[in-house]
Amino acid sequence: MNILIADKFESSGIEQLESAGFNVTLNPELQGDALRDAIVETACEVLIVRSTKVEPPAITASNSLKLVIRAGSGYDTIDIAAAAENGVRVCNCPGMNAVAVAELTLGMMLALDRRIVDGTVDLRRGVWNKKEYSKARGLKGRTIGVVGLGRIGYEIAKRAAAFDMDLLYTDEIERKDLEHKLGIRKVALDELLRSADFVTLHVPGGDATRHMIGAPQLATMKPTAFVLNCSRGGIVDEKALSAAIEAGTIAGAALDVYEIEPAANDREFADPVVRTARVYGTHHIGASTEQAQLAVADEAVKIVKAYSDRGEFLHCVNVTE
Repeated sequence: MNILIADKFESSGIEQLESAGFNVTLNPELQGDALRDAIVETACEVLIVRSTKVEPPAITASNSLKLVIRAGSGYDTIDIAAAAENGVRVCNCPGMNAVAVAELTLGMMLALDRRIVDGTVDLRRGVWNKKEYSKARGLKGRTIGVVGLGRIGYEIAKRAAAFDMDLLYTDEIERKDLEHKLGIRKVALDELLRSADFVTLHVPGGDATRHMIGAPQLATMKPTAFVLNCSRGGIVDEKALSAAIEAGTIAGAALDVYEIEPAANDREFADPVVRTARVYGTHHIGASTEQAQLAVADEAVKIVKAYSDRGEFLHCVNVTE
């Protein structure tokens, strides 16, 4: 069976696939027409991607393609409807990066509260301003509001509890088991926004969640509150976010994902939100720890073997005819 890996992928995963007898082609630079052409040339039955967009021309390019694996949890870069229409299954690797994203989120909370980034920038400029940076409120006793109590939300809440924070969540599903385990309380989104000192977002991307945090929602928050988004770009209306921070409606934000993200090989970043004072940013690296990527590679291999050995589609996110 031919497998095309059109993104960065752990060498341990490639070794496992090759040891199992699969013919693996690795080309992490593929995009657009080049991806479409490579799918045809390799006659791949399985395509593995991370950030690479998989659009209809690539999906329909070859009758050989049967399975697209997203080596991660989110799959909004893959046209799952087009895949379903063409008999192609799409599977993901949910939960493998949950701890990595949770760790980054907690790091962002601490950085916002203690203004670590601003202080470091001043020190590098030769500025000593202890008075300015001695105004942190601290995390103990503060309220964190988790929007989406899935695997990542759970890992965040668990760690926030260790900081003696009060825990709130909102989710379509009532998680009584986790409420008892973590001491977390389910509330409506509007109550969470009014009450939380930190609002952290962990919901899927797409039309259903686009701009779910916009000007009306930000207006209900505390002026000392922060927004954190390590899930998907577009969940936060960035223009409204910048305006709210500049007006003092909220205190700041930390983002790992953006409405405008560069292509894989693009070195320039045009999203204006990061030029807003009191917005901290990272480079969409929430899942990018060695531990997480090894776990994702192992899970992707498991998905390939389940398909090859038993015709099963683990973690399938679309339905074909």
